[in-house]
Amino acid sequence: MRLGVLDVGSNTVHLLVVDAHHGAHPWPAHSEKVVLRLAEQIGPDGALTDAGADGLVKAVGMARAAADGLGAEDLLAFATSAVRDATNAAEVLARVRDETGVRLEVLSGADEARMTFLAVRRWFGWSAGRLLALDIGGGSLELAAGIDEHPDVAVSLPLGAGRLSRERLAVDPAGLMPPPAEAVEDLREYVDAQLDPVVKQLTEVGWERPVATSKTFRTLARLAGAAPSGAGLWARRSLTRTGLRQVLGFVRHIPPAHLPELEGVSAQRAHQLLAGAVVAEAVMRRLDVECLDICPWALREGVILRRLDQLAPM
Repeated sequence: MRLGVLDVGSNTVHLLVVDAHHGAHPWPAHSEKVVLRLAEQIGPDGALTDAGADGLVKAVGMARAAADGLGAEDLLAFATSAVRDATNAAEVLARVRDETGVRLEVLSGADEARMTFLAVRRWFGWSAGRLLALDIGGGSLELAAGIDEHPDVAVSLPLGAGRLSRERLAVDPAGLMPPPAEAVEDLREYVDAQLDPVVKQLTEVGWERPVATSKTFRTLARLAGAAPSGAGLWARRSLTRTGLRQVLGFVRHIPPAHLPELEGVSAQRAHQLLAGAVVAEAVMRRLDVECLDICPWALREGVILRRLDQLAPM
């Protein structure tokens, strides 16, 4: 069957259409995204602005039309931290439903972690043993660990790369100056404090294979020498703690406006790269992880796999 999955994240609204059935590899048939940066359109009162809501309704409507045009039999639509954290989320969701016919499911942070973990487990299989799965998004950091398809621990922390760039690094709007060293050090201390409660939880569960997903980790791995996207889905990619420290050491001195000049860094996310690197380094250091395998599957694939499991004959 042909499925569409619509991911309303902090940075983008991403439509992925796949051909899949239970027990088979979901094969992408179409992918498109609109950069909305919803998290940056939250007002001082915590509500998504009218402009942000307008942009979301338009993007969802376009995605539904594209999915219908491609013959998708079902559209799995979900929203993560930007909509989840908005004080007017209920009103925005109702408007999206009324004007587009799409019902957005707002995922909790723990559910994000669980479905990302499912995707990682299916990608690496049972031979990977106990897994640790890490995902840095725009608004939150998800961590999960366990031996089965459902993790023993699944947690979400407000340590997304976009959120921290806005709230903690005070990134120069023009992108012409790197954040001051004091701000970077303050951010490192803040991230460490946020990680304190979950480090023990995760280490008690343990893991044999630590894995990372998400655009942030893929970009950091590319900067540290991993294969480019052109090498294909099956190319093995990893990120070492040594390589990450080297990446962090030079990106902290580069103005955000110049980061897209580096291979693998997108202009849309360049301003978030330093915060993402700080979070990644802190997690690897606190969990004593020397090397992360990079998994090409993440939350969207987890949502698809969960839906296929629900459709499977009993």
